[in-house]
Amino acid sequence: MNLKEMLKFADEIVFAKTGQHLNDLQAAVLRGTLQRETYKAIAKDFDCSESRIREIGSELWQILSEELGEDVSKTNFRSTMERFQVSNSSNFAQNVSEQYISGSFNICAEGRHPPNIPNSHPPNQETSNRKQSPISHQDLSEMPELGDFFDRTPELQTLTTWILQQRCRLITLTGISGIGKTTLAVQLVQQIKDEFEYAVWYTLDEFPTIDKFQSNLIQLFSHSEKQDSSPTNQKRLPLIKYLQNHRCLIVLDDVHNLFCSGKLAGKYKPESEEYRSLFKQIEKLSHQSCFLLIGWEQPREVTQVKSQNTSIRTLQLKGLGIAAAREILRDYGLEESENSEALIHRYQGNPLWLKSVANLIQDLGGGVTELLPNDTILLPEDLKDVLQQQFDRLSELEKQVISLLAKESQPINRAKLLENDIIPASDLLNALQSLSRRCLIEQQTNFYTISPVLRQYAIASAV
Repeated sequence: MNLKEMLKFADEIVFAKTGQHLNDLQAAVLRGTLQRETYKAIAKDFDCSESRIREIGSELWQILSEELGEDVSKTNFRSTMERFQVSNSSNFAQNVSEQYISGSFNICAEGRHPPNIPNSHPPNQETSNRKQSPISHQDLSEMPELGDFFDRTPELQTLTTWILQQRCRLITLTGISGIGKTTLAVQLVQQIKDEFEYAVWYTLDEFPTIDKFQSNLIQLFSHSEKQDSSPTNQKRLPLIKYLQNHRCLIVLDDVHNLFCSGKLAGKYKPESEEYRSLFKQIEKLSHQSCFLLIGWEQPREVTQVKSQNTSIRTLQLKGLGIAAAREILRDYGLEESENSEALIHRYQGNPLWLKSVANLIQDLGGGVTELLPNDTILLPEDLKDVLQQQFDRLSELEKQVISLLAKESQPINRAKLLENDIIPASDLLNALQSLSRRCLIEQQTNFYTISPVLRQYAIASAV
């Protein structure tokens, strides 16, 4: 089927479902899809927003999926149209279009005729026996709902460029607790998932072992592929083969659960050691898929890669800007409060931290200036619980370095830190590197510091 035939075929299916033919914008989305254009390119050509194009595409894929009896998406639209060719050219062509070529066609569930297409024939017994249940190529059941999303346009653009244009194979999204890593990733997946044949989201506390993780992933692939032999004769391929055969987006959230507590950052637990080999395979071997890792820590293999010429990237998420952070305070009636900007800076634009302290201020019925005079840092109990989870992962060596930094109100020179009488120089440098990888300290050239919130917590808990 050529492009014109596919568009006419899709138009008939949409008309059968809705009673209306494709409008110009819907036709532009399908035409662009068949020509392998991105949603962004289609939007630009049609002088329309990308979000509007995605919305139209989603509606079309839903209609086509319902009428054709299988999952249809941007990535498989062409192949799906080619499979559903006409089974009875003489009868069907007379009632639909003389342009359709001969083949097999069945756009209905068994026993149901397509609306508004007369003289269509029910499937014969042989066709009914071959028909498979609709298959989903997306497993996003573990992906959280988006909820409130605050402006992250630069970060979204960076990740989208890395994944869709530069086709990076392994990307880590890191940042301190509460900074918005998972929320950003959810927004990203919602925007780009239709660019992939498969999109899956796994939380690693639910899939802790490599065997269970790979087994679930391979099962998704094998069930969605057209089988030419009986199930008893099927042989599953290694995971990397599926990643080579299909364009996949695989998100692993809470990746820090792969690593040991009480050790320097990125040390694998014994039962998670095989993930190291998996990540190396993803980086080194040729394939067309992308893994996005989200967590407080990242694999050491990733942190060792600094060159932009590789297929590995790391994005460390920072706090929100003033305008976006004020949207959070607005929900608590604090956006216009005196010193609200100082409050945002004090809590470093961290969404979770700001929500926690704003909720406390609201409950106490006070104002920012009254409850947070000068440089006062409030640590609500729920915020302490969050920070404790991350501090509990630290090694004793890292806790000692945090204690040293907490005593300094200003950034301290590395040379001065090395003069301490407690921690040997080599151990101190390793600890600084590890704390940096955990996003718990800030570094500017040779100077180190920790945020006011972490300093207050360290002093209060005597870390």
